[in-house]
Amino acid sequence: MENARVIKVGIIGCGGIANGKHMPSLKQLPDVQMVAFCDIIEAKAKKAAAAYGAEGAKVYTDYRQLLADPEIEAVHVCTPNRSHSFITVDALEAGKHVICEKPMAINSVEAKKMVDAAKRTGKILTIGYQNRQRNDSLYLKQEADAGTFGEIYYANAIAIRRRAVPTWGVFLNEYEQGGGPLIDIGTHALDLTLWVMNNYRPKYCVGTTYHKLNGDTHSANAWGDWDPAKFTVEDSAFGFVVMENGATIMLRSSWALNTLDVREAVTSVCGTKAGGDMLDGGVVINGVRGGRQYRTDVSMAAGGVDFYSGNANDTPGVREARLFYDAIRKGTKPSVDPEEAYCVTRILEGIYTSAKTGELYRFEN
Repeated sequence: MENARVIKVGIIGCGGIANGKHMPSLKQLPDVQMVAFCDIIEAKAKKAAAAYGAEGAKVYTDYRQLLADPEIEAVHVCTPNRSHSFITVDALEAGKHVICEKPMAINSVEAKKMVDAAKRTGKILTIGYQNRQRNDSLYLKQEADAGTFGEIYYANAIAIRRRAVPTWGVFLNEYEQGGGPLIDIGTHALDLTLWVMNNYRPKYCVGTTYHKLNGDTHSANAWGDWDPAKFTVEDSAFGFVVMENGATIMLRSSWALNTLDVREAVTSVCGTKAGGDMLDGGVVINGVRGGRQYRTDVSMAAGGVDFYSGNANDTPGVREARLFYDAIRKGTKPSVDPEEAYCVTRILEGIYTSAKTGELYRFEN
């Protein structure tokens, strides 16, 4: 089989998510070459180039210089949340396809600029919600699309950690990140939920955010005690979202919460025909058949998903990257449509706004 043409790629932001997902995933794709690396800390870009770069890979501290290279066809934006929007827009305007790490932007205005730039330039834009590409997520979506659940009118979007506050980088910096667990991991759970429901028209929401545990000094945190003086974002956040068709979504997120119900980036959906839960890495479907309640546990331990054509053992990050580059070469769809990610950002913004004002937040569709 003839190899596909090689696509040359630039990495903008060489921190945790680039090293943890993007660059290792791209290394698994033989027809993608990482030829340029940019970080405001030059040492990080040099280290990434040495570990993942093609021969002669270039290093930059100014992303605009990277974008000026005509050989680069696509870029991965892996910077702090505040800079997602303007770097992505500049990249699209420079004629590059873009995969931007989640969340799309720190607010809906900035996210809309990204959507508009993609439309204006005709370039592909997708957002890094790789949890869609887990086997359990793909299976639950397949069942939803097949009508197994009927009309989904209630869902739980869950991203709960007991004591797992990220203490590195700028995670605790509200200015750079736009928020804490809600915008960091709650965004994954909300994206999964909207995607499974195939519902992107919110009507109103009510939200609460808490700063109850930020001041703890002996926290038993998974990554060591945080500095209370630097922990300026919420430690937990919750939202009640009503969609235009009347469906309800409960969104729960935390980095630190006194609970044993710890589950991250999962959803449960309830429909007129059946319900579906993501539990212990698998999917559980419940309903009534023949006048009896039933529960079906679906293991993800073996096999793949019918409509996925790649390697069943691929990580979600590799699948996400492959779909992005397939979209560039073949005109197929990437994992996430930017309009869908824009809706996620709008709802997160609505929850944060409601929490600050103490009032219900209405969406203008």
